[in-house]
Amino acid sequence: MAGYLQFVLHSHLPFVLSHGRWPHGADWIFEASAETYIPLLQNLHKSKQLGTPLKFTIGISPVLLEQLSHPSFSEQFSEYLRMKISSAENDRKYFDEISDIQRLNLANMWKKFYTDVLRFFESIQGDIVSEFRRWQDMEFIEIITCAATHGYLPLLGTDNSIYAQIAVAKKVHKRHFGVDPKGIWLPEAAYRPGYEWIPPVGNDKTPRLRKGIEQFLYNLDIRFFVVDSHLLKGGKAIGVYIDRFEALKKLWAQFESQYVPREEVPRSPYKPYLSSSTNGKYATPFFVRDPKSGLQVWSGEWGYPGNPAYLDFHKKHFPGGHRYWQVTDAKADLADKNIYRPEWIPNIIAEQGYHFVQLCSEIIEENATNLNQPPIITAPFDTELFGHWWFEGPNWLLNVAQNIAKNETLEMSCGWEFLKKFPPGEVVELPEGSWGQGGFHYIWLNSWTEWTWEKIYEAEKIMVEFANKFEDRRNDVGLHRVLSQLGRELLLLESSDWQFLISTWSARDYAENRVSFHWEKFNEIKKIADILISGGQPSSGMWREFELIELQDDIFPELDPALWADSNLNFEEKE
Repeated sequence: MAGYLQFVLHSHLPFVLSHGRWPHGADWIFEASAETYIPLLQNLHKSKQLGTPLKFTIGISPVLLEQLSHPSFSEQFSEYLRMKISSAENDRKYFDEISDIQRLNLANMWKKFYTDVLRFFESIQGDIVSEFRRWQDMEFIEIITCAATHGYLPLLGTDNSIYAQIAVAKKVHKRHFGVDPKGIWLPEAAYRPGYEWIPPVGNDKTPRLRKGIEQFLYNLDIRFFVVDSHLLKGGKAIGVYIDRFEALKKLWAQFESQYVPREEVPRSPYKPYLSSSTNGKYATPFFVRDPKSGLQVWSGEWGYPGNPAYLDFHKKHFPGGHRYWQVTDAKADLADKNIYRPEWIPNIIAEQGYHFVQLCSEIIEENATNLNQPPIITAPFDTELFGHWWFEGPNWLLNVAQNIAKNETLEMSCGWEFLKKFPPGEVVELPEGSWGQGGFHYIWLNSWTEWTWEKIYEAEKIMVEFANKFEDRRNDVGLHRVLSQLGRELLLLESSDWQFLISTWSARDYAENRVSFHWEKFNEIKKIADILISGGQPSSGMWREFELIELQDDIFPELDPALWADSNLNFEEKE
């Protein structure tokens, strides 16, 4: 076998299950489940039946796991699917009345689609998480984790918060999948090495030596992560936004003044490396995103999802919200979209699947002689691309697996499976950055979002103070309960989704309200914790308010507030 291909799919949604429904809220998770997670599971079944295993690494964020397994999810999701079936039936009747045969047939397609999803969901007893675990246990897929609430790790204000985000993730993963995660998808593929760091916003200008992200992974026994290709090259991929935002300039100046990379040598993105910002200590393996195959899928100009015949994501028929139109042209107005023709799709998927595998084979052949091990193409994507944004995406993945089964130079693999066979030996000092626009932190840190970081940094300091005091009062059940909820609100406040939605204006009001909500609830719980720490007893009204917060933000049931204590950061003592 000449080489390998690993898809790394990243599944994540913020905690929305009890924070609104439509247009922003729980419907996000219902859409992703119906259009992406269940179609992927259905195609795993098909691939097994066909004898052409669909193999991939999939990250499922802890906060998404908690929602998919929440007691209220199954009933709400079933209700959502029945509503979509009913709306398709109403569309069918309407199109029949006006003799619109094309859209009548498409309404029947949607009715069948959602009926099949509902039947599948019922066949797995409404448990998507356990079904993914079943395929993991059969070694078709490898499931990795992410930071607990997708906190943007390089910008978090304390190492305590980074540790807690990853430690919570590991525990949640073990509870749902029965094993510790071998790998992690760093939120936004964002990495930061160790250096003397000053908060980019706020009044605190005290330098503090921060640990590199790989040190936390090593300490918590996370065996690999994924970075974008520009980080491997060590270039200053900071984009055009650096001059627009003062906080970004300050942060980059801090990093640039202390980062002394090793002598640049040509490095291939087709093999794993070891990351270390401590001269080889705490070295943690990482894979590199392949730009060639990635662009073939992601490119807005010539990527596969932009094929004119594919289903258009944006144009919807109301009131049901079903889609009946083609992409037609990426630059076409919604009014100029043509009717979707599903009969055209199988041939297009077959052509694209074949083309992608041929492209990967060429990449493998070009690099096979340059490396001292078989090359591996790492193709990371947001899971929701397949099915939600690109309706035909899950079937394209299945077709790729079928083509690979007939290809002699390529084999599908998963991350830890590959590392066990071919452990890396070369240590790399990675620079700071992400796979976000511009390669640095622009999307998450700019003049629109600075205020969110000021709140996060203040809450983080408060949490560390309480956690250090709690270490001497671990048997205080009431204090444990209150500080656990304080930790939940901090984790939810730290979600990188809020800055992303603010910066992209995709759901700005919702995101700003969520930041304000979790900040306010954090401070309400802090008042209760202050009273308990001082030996007092909160009023009945304060307890009632606390219970309502607990009821709404009821994730991470095993959360330990001591995870934020300074004692967790003594990595050297734990070796």
